[in-house]
Formats: sequence, structure tokens, C-alpha cells
Amino acid sequence: MNIFDELEWRGLIADCTDKAELMKRLGAGAVTLYCGFDPTADSLHVGSLVPLLALRRFQLFGHHPIAVAGGATGLIGDPSGKTDERQLLSQEALAANIASVKAQLSRLLDFQIGQNPARLVDNADWTASVSFLDFLREVGKHFSVNMMVGKESVRARMEDRESGISFTEFSYMLLQAYDFLHLCRESDCELQIGGSDQWGNITAGIELCRKKLGKTVYGLTLPLITKADGTKFGKTEAGTIWLDPKRTSVYRFYQFWIRTDDRDVIRFLKYFTFLHQEEIAALEARHQAAPESRDAHQALARELTALIHGSAATAEAVRASEILFGGALEGVSAATFGEIVGEVPSKEIPKAGLDGGGSALVDLLVTAGLCPSKGQARKDIAGGGIYVNNVRENRVQRSVTADHLLFGQHLLLRKGKRNYVVLTARERA
Repeated sequence: MNIFDELEWRGLIADCTDKAELMKRLGAGAVTLYCGFDPTADSLHVGSLVPLLALRRFQLFGHHPIAVAGGATGLIGDPSGKTDERQLLSQEALAANIASVKAQLSRLLDFQIGQNPARLVDNADWTASVSFLDFLREVGKHFSVNMMVGKESVRARMEDRESGISFTEFSYMLLQAYDFLHLCRESDCELQIGGSDQWGNITAGIELCRKKLGKTVYGLTLPLITKADGTKFGKTEAGTIWLDPKRTSVYRFYQFWIRTDDRDVIRFLKYFTFLHQEEIAALEARHQAAPESRDAHQALARELTALIHGSAATAEAVRASEILFGGALEGVSAATFGEIVGEVPSKEIPKAGLDGGGSALVDLLVTAGLCPSKGQARKDIAGGGIYVNNVRENRVQRSVTADHLLFGQHLLLRKGKRNYVVLTARERA
């Protein structure tokens, strides 16, 4: 299987320039290709993964990937897929964002491999010295306004009478085309890839390379990810799912993939993992036979979390996830349990109330809101539906003391299979 076949099987080709010619070129030998990203934040997010993982897929097939950080284009803002103009960032903010993102890219691309190492470049390096007049003469003269207005990313914004499109964003297409020209001229780059919303920008670069260099270059777009339930991919009620663990914890990242809709999980295994066709086929068969086993979801979550955060962090996330499904707490770390505290309802109680003989479990269940009354709490305990630190408790007269606190601070109460509350004991002034 060649790289084009691989991408087609995974459903990762939205469009491309002259399929037959592109396949012929890819089959003739290694190709240098690039994908750009504008560092509008100090972290990539899961929506950035498909094109960047595609660069890695090309690299695994022997091609030469270049990741282009938009130190220049990021100062402008790409209007593609946007209804409003982006807030302009300062050069200092962009530089800080690029520095933060570099470490994340090293997990997605191999910059050390000897034969075809990935490269990370910044388009500010070749645009900073170009004057406005020089840019108009070298690039602008090759584009008609009629052609630019015809591009979907521009036309959609022009049809919005409220916001419209500024000349700044209107010019973005020319800057991206200039990137392709520079990389083609200096690095023999022949292919640009990106999301399907980048098609207009990519074809503009192809035209510029043809007009300025007389060279045939290619474009390939990848699908923008949609979810079966119609909600936006990469977003949750808590917000965007980032790759930086300081923005999105490893546990929440893992849970994002675990909670994938059953209708999406096989498609996402193809999009986001490097599992082979046979492995995904086996997971698909198990998923169809017994979707409740969640084998496909677990494989998706493990693969993505290990890719972005490493195996040790993934093991901690799996451990935390198991606890919320009734797993034992022996050996769990404070950090892992801390992730759980942020995922389930929690309440504070005075630590002094656990001194001496402690507090009655029935009282704590009412305080936690798991039972509406002490009478109901007694019935739930006697019926075997109450768990203290994930251990079933059937003693109605049970008391809880400070000795039962996890890490000297927390008590995990559960009613039934899924109703959890964490009581956190605090010293009162």
C-alpha cells in the first residue's frame, strides 16, 4: 500500500489536484510536502491533529515533511471557515506560541530520523525582509481580484454584510501562496496539504508556482472532522480539547476519546491512530458484535493519549477512569485521584467532624446529596447500594473517621453504579 492508498482507505482525502498525476508522482519517489499552522494559541488542539498526523503518515512512507509555523501569516489571520475577523496577535505573543507548540510537534513528527527527518520552519523568516511594494510586484500581479473573490473562503465572508472581510484578511491567500512559492524554490517542495477549508489557499499557491517557476506542484486536502450527533468536533461543555496538559488534563483528554459516539469510533480510529488496517478491522468486528465492551473506544483513547502524552501519563488516565467504574483504589496516586475530584460532584466538610468516633455514614450520605434523608440512607446501605472508597458498605451503623480519608483529605462515596460524590475534609479557622 502506498501513501495515497493509505489515506484513501482511512477516508482522509477530501480533494486533490489531478489524482492520476499526483499518484504517479508519489509513486515515482520521495516528495517534499508541507502543512502550515497559524499559532493562534500556545497549544495545538485536537482539531489540528488530522493534517499534522497526515504529515507523519507521509514521513512513515519515506516522504519529507515540513511543518510551517505561521509567524507571518499568524499576524494576519486566515479567514477560511471563520465568520468574524480574528483578533490580531502581537509578534511577541506569536513567538511565545510557536515556542510552546514546538514540543508538541516533536510528538507528532520525527525530527531526528536520519533518512527523512521532519523540519519545522517559520514563514516570518522569508517574509520579514520583503517590502510591501516588492510583494505586490512579485506576488500580487499574478492574481486577479476576480479570481480571489471567487474563492469560497473570501466569498462567504463577502456575503456577510455585517462583518464582511477586511483587506488584511483578503490578502491572506497571497501570503500562503508565497509560502508555497518559497518552499518550492528553496526546498523543492511539491505538495501542500491542509484541511478542506484550505483548498482555495492551496490552489492559489499552485498557480503562483506555475506562473513564477514553471513547475507543476500539487495540493491535497483532508476532511474537516464532523461528529455523528452534529456537534462540533474537539469541543465539549468545558471547552476546547487542547494538547497541552496544563490546558486540558491528561485524564480529560483520555475521557474525550473514550466518550466518542459509537457511530464515530471506527472512523476516528482510521483518522487519528496509526493502527494497521487489520487491527482496526478486528476492533470494528468486536464493536459490531458487542459495542458495550467499548474495546474500540478504549483503543482509540489509549492510542491518542499515548501519542500526545506518553505511556506513563496514559496509564494514570486509564487508572483514574477505572476508578469511576468501580475499580479498587489501592496504589492510586494523589495526582490520579485529583483528576477524579475534578470530574465528579464534590463538597467540603469540616475535618473536625471526623475526629474521635467520627461521623455517621448516614449523615455523610445526606450531606453529600446522595440520599434525601437518613431513613433512605439506611435503606440504601442495607440494600448494598452504598460504597465507601469503592468498597461496598452494608453496616447501617458505620461511622467514618479521619483514618478513612484518602491522602488525608478525601472520601469517595458512591451510590449504585455511577453516582459519585467526593467529600473533602478541610481544617476550619
